[in-house]
Amino acid sequence: MIIRYLVILIVSIFVDMFWHIFIARKLFRDQIGHLMAEKAKILAAVFFYLINAAAILIFAVNPSIEKQNMVYALGYGGFLGFAMYATYNFTNLALLKDWPIKLTLMDLAWGTFSAAATSLISYIFIHFVL
Repeated sequence: MIIRYLVILIVSIFVDMFWHIFIARKLFRDQIGHLMAEKAKILAAVFFYLINAAAILIFAVNPSIEKQNMVYALGYGGFLGFAMYATYNFTNLALLKDWPIKLTLMDLAWGTFSAAATSLISYIFIHFVL
């Protein structure tokens, strides 16, 4: 179980690096730059990745391995990502003045893709390599 968790953690960080390097920085600065801190709070990011990897393991990868079904990993991983990012984005949309709908939609799409890709890649690696 620990090996599976570490695989998912590493894969999720690498998948998310694309988003943060090429898209998120400019998107967030353009949309909510006035709210952004000068430096990211690394400890908060660490907690997110630790929790995210555990959720993907429990709700997407482990069940897909039990079922021997990579489509399950993709679908349930994607839905899990959508649900996690929807919680964040719709809370912000409900409570914060001028929270941009464009940012909400793009971040929801990313969260769905990121968790789906992480789940699928992790499933393939765990199933075929480990």
